[in-house]
Amino acid sequence: MAVVSGLIREEANGTLSFGNYEFDDKQKLNDFKFDGDLYKVKTFKEITKLEKNGMFAYESVPGTAVHDYKADGKNVSFAVEGIEDAEITLQVEAEKDYKVFINGNEAGSQKSNLGGKITLSVELGSGKSVNVEVKEA
Repeated sequence: MAVVSGLIREEANGTLSFGNYEFDDKQKLNDFKFDGDLYKVKTFKEITKLEKNGMFAYESVPGTAVHDYKADGKNVSFAVEGIEDAEITLQVEAEKDYKVFINGNEAGSQKSNLGGKITLSVELGSGKSVNVEVKEA
């Protein structure tokens, strides 16, 4: 995998890919149309952030590249890569229990907060890619 040229793109399988952790300065792209929604991405080496219709969807610190991102309200899945370990915050449904899977292995359960966010950490580095799934329990 590699960083996403153009900052965000629709994949042939109906998912999104976004983010570029190689930029030294913040890059952003507004009003990317996908599946009837508008997306905004901000990305560089320190942070990658995705908004859907003006609302928070994804954030990583430091910046990452995300491939095959799919979120349906109850579940979120994607592959993520970066040059160092990252903390990722995702938008899900508020006050629900979720199971987190990293590379197919259960990594624990979390309850989303009042704002519908959960946070997880992934071990990355040297362009290593990790598959993440968050499923409503």
